[in-house]
Amino acid sequence: MSFLLRQSVVAALTANAARPGRGRRSGLGSFFAGFLFNETAPQVLALTAIDVATHLTPGRRKGVASKAGLALAGASALGLARMVRQSRQSADGFEEALVEGLGVDYVEQLDAVPDPADLATTWRRLARPFDFHDEAVRVISDVPYSEAGRRGHLDIYLPAGDDAITHAPVLLQVHGGAWTVGAKEHQGRPLMNHMAARGWVCVAINYRLSPRDAWPAHIVDVKRAIAWVKDNIADYGGDPDYLAITGGSAGGHLTALAALTPGDPTFQPGFEDADTSVRAAVPFYGVYDFAGSTGLANAIGMRDAFLGPRVMQTTWAATPDVYEAASPILRVTPDAPDFFVIHGELDSLVAVEQARLFVAELRRTSRRSVVYAELPGAQHAFDVFHSLRSANAVRAVDRYLSWHWNTWRHGLEADSGAEPEDLGA
Repeated sequence: MSFLLRQSVVAALTANAARPGRGRRSGLGSFFAGFLFNETAPQVLALTAIDVATHLTPGRRKGVASKAGLALAGASALGLARMVRQSRQSADGFEEALVEGLGVDYVEQLDAVPDPADLATTWRRLARPFDFHDEAVRVISDVPYSEAGRRGHLDIYLPAGDDAITHAPVLLQVHGGAWTVGAKEHQGRPLMNHMAARGWVCVAINYRLSPRDAWPAHIVDVKRAIAWVKDNIADYGGDPDYLAITGGSAGGHLTALAALTPGDPTFQPGFEDADTSVRAAVPFYGVYDFAGSTGLANAIGMRDAFLGPRVMQTTWAATPDVYEAASPILRVTPDAPDFFVIHGELDSLVAVEQARLFVAELRRTSRRSVVYAELPGAQHAFDVFHSLRSANAVRAVDRYLSWHWNTWRHGLEADSGAEPEDLGA
């Protein structure tokens, strides 16, 4: 591949990452071409510099193509540098979101106030972004929580030390994959390893997928996993009274819906009396509007072109109540748990407006705290491997969950500071 062709490819990918498509078809292409490229911008920038330096060595032929390639490399370098800067600045964005949502004194509930080193850019993991091995963590794999075979298995992440843990806080991870693909081993690993190394018990679950299993099998399994955790996690050192839930994309949707519907018998067939409440929810780039109730083109298009035929296996026109029941934005009540909502500004798959409207509804209705971090330059799935932005996300969620856990166990209130506008009167 010639220098000009290489730089043309890099320039095209850089342009896509900076201005991704937003339509149903163009958005999907932009995501697959952009999310990996976006989060590996430091590595790509370094490789571009090496390519240019090699091309400029004495003895290489120069010409019009060379000048064009160098111009493209320069433009790409500027775009990549901007992407790196946005990734680094996400640390400040997360901290601003936590202060806005919890108050400047939230750090008083942390085990230690974060110093500049805690918020600084970390480069160590970038050389091996897909290496999730962590000697500080041990994993118990494929524990059955339901009778759904492999789809009913979960993994438990624990501190690797020999010291027995008791009454540790618990975090449940729900993978994404458009409700049709994905597995517990493939997402949330940076966060799970980090929290387990800090003494948490983390649980990653599989659940049944479409089209083999239609909605609401997915949320039923998440609820069943929550019930299993509450009944069994003490055997692994976890506190069954404290459970937080997180997940991205489809997992973000299931995280939010599970948090907002404790005890809903429609989603708990055969275990209607089980406690499926959670203390806090941290959805990443979730889908919050199955019904298209917001009027967003992104939500309506997803409903009619994908959710209906593939996941719900019924149409909106035939069963609007099923879609509405599956929409977190329509299930918010004053008793909603605490939320930390995270979304990328440039998400090609799930419009950031869904998150904005969901957060607005939480802040309007819920009595509890609501934190919202919107990340400039971030695509969908920005946190699935080690990157500058995902590292900042992990540390921000760590601070949030540490604040929440300490607030809860010390018997303090974590309310929103404002009364809901409408309590159903």
